[in-house]
Amino acid sequence: MRVIDSHTEGEPTRVILSGGPELGKGSMAERAARLARDHGDFCKSVICEPRGAEAMVGALLVPPLRPDSVAGVIYFNAAGNLGMCGHATIGTAITLAHLGQIGPGRHRLETPVGGVTVDLHSDHDASITNVESYRLHKAVTVAVPGLGPVTGDIAWGGNWFFITRDLPCALEPGHIRQLTDATLRTRQALQDQGWTGKGGAWIDHVILLGPCDGADARNFVLCPSGAYDRSPCGTGTSALLACLAADGKLKPGTPWVQKSIIGSTYTLHYEMGENGGIIPTICGRAWVTAEARLHFAPGDPYAAGIGAA
Repeated sequence: MRVIDSHTEGEPTRVILSGGPELGKGSMAERAARLARDHGDFCKSVICEPRGAEAMVGALLVPPLRPDSVAGVIYFNAAGNLGMCGHATIGTAITLAHLGQIGPGRHRLETPVGGVTVDLHSDHDASITNVESYRLHKAVTVAVPGLGPVTGDIAWGGNWFFITRDLPCALEPGHIRQLTDATLRTRQALQDQGWTGKGGAWIDHVILLGPCDGADARNFVLCPSGAYDRSPCGTGTSALLACLAADGKLKPGTPWVQKSIIGSTYTLHYEMGENGGIIPTICGRAWVTAEARLHFAPGDPYAAGIGAA
C-alpha cells in the first residue's frame, strides 16, 4: 500500500494513494458508509500503531464523481469516519502538489459531506473553502462530573462540535493531560444528557476556547479518537465562526486568527451561505514528511493495529 504522510500545522495526515479497498460506485457518502461498515480493519491498520499514531487522520483517495474534481477523498481516524477534515484537506492538496498532480490555482475535492475548493498558493500554503457551517444550539449547559456546569454552543463545521469558554485550567501545552480529561468528561456528559447534533448525530468533538496574545483565540480540541488536535482544527474553527456570525460578533470577510494548543495558526474568514449558515475559508500550511509503502505480513499479530477495537 503506497502512502504519503504530511502534517498541517502539526497535525498528521496519511494519504492512501493505492492499495485501498474497492468501494464500488455511488455518492461519496455511500462509499464512505461502505468503508466504515465493511473495512474498519483496513482503516485501523493504516493509522493505528505500529504503522501510525493516535492523532493521525487517513485520507483515502477515490475516483471523483464530477469531471471538474481532482479527487474524491474519504477521511477517517482511529474512531471511524470523519465527514470532513480541514487539516487533512490542506494536507491532501499539498500531497497532490508534491506528486505533480495539481499546481497553483483553484481545485475541487469531493468529500462525503459535499464538495470543497482548494486554492493552492505555494508548495506549502493552501486555503480551503469549507462546506456550509452553522450553529444548532446556543448556550447549552451540561453537568460534568468533577467540573460542574459547563455551557457552550453545539455547531456543525463538517463535523459536530461542542464549543465552550468554560476552562478547567489555562490553555497551555503543559496542561494537555488535564485538558484531555476535561473534554472527555464533557463529551460523555453531553451524550449521557441526551445532547446530539442534527438527526441524533454524536457530538464527537469538544473545543475549549480561550484568549490568546497575538491571535483572536486559542483552542484545545478533542477529536473522536480521544487524541487532541495539534492544529487549530479547520472544521472546528468553521463551527466557531458560525457561532460568532450568529451572535453578530464577526462580520463577513473579517479575518479571524485561531491558534492551537501547540501554537500553530489558521487564518479564516467567511461569507454568508445559501441556507442561513456561513461558508468559511481556512488558510494554513502543510509539509510532506514521508513517502512509504506499508506492508501487512502474514502472521503479524498486530497487522490490524494496536488498540484497534
